[in-house]
Amino acid sequence: MNLFTEILQLQKEGTVCALCTIVYTKGSTPRKMGAKMLVKPNREIIGTIGGGDLEKKVVENALHQIDLKEAKLFKHDLLHQHNMCCGGTVEIYIEPIFPMKKLYIFGAGHTGKALAHFANQLNFEIYVIDDRKDYLGELPQLKNVNKLHADYKKVLPTLPFDKNTYVVILTYEHEIDRDILSYCINQPHAYIGMIGSQRKIEITKKMFLNASICNQEKLDTINMPIGIDISAESPEEIAISILAKLIELKNG
Repeated sequence: MNLFTEILQLQKEGTVCALCTIVYTKGSTPRKMGAKMLVKPNREIIGTIGGGDLEKKVVENALHQIDLKEAKLFKHDLLHQHNMCCGGTVEIYIEPIFPMKKLYIFGAGHTGKALAHFANQLNFEIYVIDDRKDYLGELPQLKNVNKLHADYKKVLPTLPFDKNTYVVILTYEHEIDRDILSYCINQPHAYIGMIGSQRKIEITKKMFLNASICNQEKLDTINMPIGIDISAESPEEIAISILAKLIELKNG
């Protein structure tokens, strides 16, 4: 059994888990340093760190650390804490592992390319989507960056959306941007941002409200103008301002 393959699968499925690793042992213990176990939120385990009362307590600790979203080192005296006759000591490091966050970048222009490049350094599974094949061809091959050459309206229903989905809308036409936004705004998501001037944004809001695409409350959650205001001008600066907003939300 390869636990790291299991972790990757759980991340793709959108399932949080906790990796529990024995990092130190002293005396007689059921498992030695390096033994690992995965714990899922439903208390299901993959692997083992020794069984018995120790394992039961580690599962409880793992679920608590998942809730806290923090890693922590735990020390266990097997005799006095768990009434285990082997009587040694183990230290177990518990690290919550969260689902891979999907980043959909609609538009492979200068800003889209720059954003894909910078976001690739972080924990995002990135999809750059454009109906212009030549623009996608100019995007370098990067780890975790997928290129999708497709018609925007046709590809949208095929894309999975969930609470770990981040959407950045940067296409070459206002109408396309609005079409993408009108679809995505009613899908599960963590973030949606759309590039545009203040005038474009005000017109978009009026159009959406008049057409009953969404209500004001939903519109207020959309990041437009996109990114954090750092007086950005170049595509690279705009991409950094967008990424800063994604990081703020992801870590907040």
